[in-house]
Amino acid sequence: MNKALTGLVGWIDERLPLTRTWNTHMGEYYAPKNFNLWYFFGVFALLVLVNQLLTGIWLTMNYTPSAEEAFASVEYIMRDVDYGWLLRYMHSTGASAFFVVVYLHMMRALLYGSYKKPRELLWVFGMLIFVVLMAEAFVGYVLPWGQMSYWGAQVIISLFGAIPVVGEDIVTWIRGDYLISGITLNRFFALHVVALPIVLLALVVLHILALHEVGSNNPDGVEIKKKKDENGIPLDGIKFHPYYSVHDIQGIAVFLFFFCAVIFFAPEMSGYFLEYANFEEANALKTPAHIAPVWYFTPFYSVLRAVPDKFWGFVFFAASVAIPFALPWLDRCEVKSWRYRGMVNRAMLLLFVASFLILGVLGVKSPTPERTFLAQICAIFYFFFFLGMPIWSTMDKNKPVPERVTMDGGLRWWQSLGTLAIIAMLTALPLKAVGAESQFDCGTIPCDDFNADPTDKPSLQRGVALYANYCMGCHSLQYSRYNRVARDLDVPEDLYKANLLFDPEIKIGSLMDNAMDKANAKVWFGATPPDLTLISRARQPEWLYTYLRTFYEDKNRPYGVNNKVFPDVGMPHVLMELQGMPACAAGHGAGSDELDSSMSEAAMNEPCGRLEIAAAGFMPPAEFDAAIYDLVNFLAYTAEPMKTQRQRMGIYVLLFLVIFFVFAWLLNREYWKDVH
Repeated sequence: MNKALTGLVGWIDERLPLTRTWNTHMGEYYAPKNFNLWYFFGVFALLVLVNQLLTGIWLTMNYTPSAEEAFASVEYIMRDVDYGWLLRYMHSTGASAFFVVVYLHMMRALLYGSYKKPRELLWVFGMLIFVVLMAEAFVGYVLPWGQMSYWGAQVIISLFGAIPVVGEDIVTWIRGDYLISGITLNRFFALHVVALPIVLLALVVLHILALHEVGSNNPDGVEIKKKKDENGIPLDGIKFHPYYSVHDIQGIAVFLFFFCAVIFFAPEMSGYFLEYANFEEANALKTPAHIAPVWYFTPFYSVLRAVPDKFWGFVFFAASVAIPFALPWLDRCEVKSWRYRGMVNRAMLLLFVASFLILGVLGVKSPTPERTFLAQICAIFYFFFFLGMPIWSTMDKNKPVPERVTMDGGLRWWQSLGTLAIIAMLTALPLKAVGAESQFDCGTIPCDDFNADPTDKPSLQRGVALYANYCMGCHSLQYSRYNRVARDLDVPEDLYKANLLFDPEIKIGSLMDNAMDKANAKVWFGATPPDLTLISRARQPEWLYTYLRTFYEDKNRPYGVNNKVFPDVGMPHVLMELQGMPACAAGHGAGSDELDSSMSEAAMNEPCGRLEIAAAGFMPPAEFDAAIYDLVNFLAYTAEPMKTQRQRMGIYVLLFLVIFFVFAWLLNREYWKDVH
């Protein structure tokens, strides 16, 4: 058998340099012995790239790139494709993880001078990968066809209109139409799944080839090729395989632990990985209150908004992405690693990181004069960091660089924590100074606490009953299926058919599109009542819970009611027979009958500071609140029916990764025990 395998390998080598390629890039490639934590992120980037390619292939099998069906097809993947929700979360989390590891990979280059001679081309390839990755992420961001996808694309594409003479023509060419439409979606889909991945893979290959040609840098910035033994082997080098291939496995285990923790327990990441507005289908006639790109674009978006002129905003936006390409030629410091650079270089790097983080945070917040001023200061420093580098990089008195790599150099753990604390302080204090977001999440009042429990079957059953009696006449659940809801809630199929299936031609497996006729809805309400399938994700359960409990009498409104959370809402108080009719009273609170004696006189005299029941309903307040909890709990379930399965699977996956890490750590220790 061995002889046959050897012969096969030899036959292949005569026609394809397989063994030579392996030895060049793995088996006989010597890397420095002193790699630290920062050198994991390049491996993580390759891992996430593979994840994005594989999950993307499977997602395209069920995705429909049309304006009419794109949003529904994503929900179909989430709900009706076996483990489709897992593929989607792996892909969406992978997109954010890609930028996390790429930004940290770039940070490592800044720390240790991995862009300096002879690695200039390596840095340029890396920056090209970053730009193509941004383009890939942007066109992919549009594909779910949610509200923020649509309007984010509208804002970004319109930037090119600032280019004199040809700007509007470029915008039309990008969109493929005079407005963002299904044609735009189709061409973005082609770019996302075919054109840009090919370019990205080619650049990654070139990046790796360039790396292995000049050799890897290290935390000391010492060229290991200058010190070799009689066999031409670097004295401070070690074979990448098996030493670093084994070493990287334990890092991959740790990365996968955090990656999977997000996938299974926080896939939305509080709206940063999956924006809440994207759980509503794109609507060209409804503009979101605040339009912001995904978090990994926000530093550059802040630079754009910091410039009041549209054209110059676009220029500085483009320049903020382009200027790092020149970094190898801007840095005039003779020392590569910040370990041996002076305090000026270190301080400038810390300030740059803090400025970049501040720009990123400001990009997701609505602009105010104070925030715009802070963004302008940080944008100025961003450009000064690069343009002033030829001057400030030569001002320091550097430390002596060792001739050989050090195995115990760098910062101690307490120094690393101190550095992180300094960066956190430099970031947090300016942001605090310009003011936080509004303290209220529900309009003019704080949201009430709400914790959904998809495992509480009695609550869900009461919730679906309340939905059937009071909601389904107007609102649909058009992405949920009757049979799944019946199965998950342990509702007998015959009972379910009797109460929720009024049309004998509707099958138990059909989608729950049971709302009123759209033509009638426009006559009665002026618009079709929104679908409720994803309302708890788009608005959040706390918002819904507070909203449904804070209707109050207002005879100036068409239906005689208003709402504290959603002022001037065009909806009647359909639960009035249960709650009664609340009326405004002085004081502060949301649905509370108690007044806080410590409140100011202004709050006490507020005309609609609190609500009190003017006309009693069937239910006392506590019972009504419990009923609303059941309804919102059911709507939270319909928004993500796989949540319980997701979290249960996540526990087993994380336990496996912990065990896997232990074995990876033991294996790594065995291989590295004799390496000095």
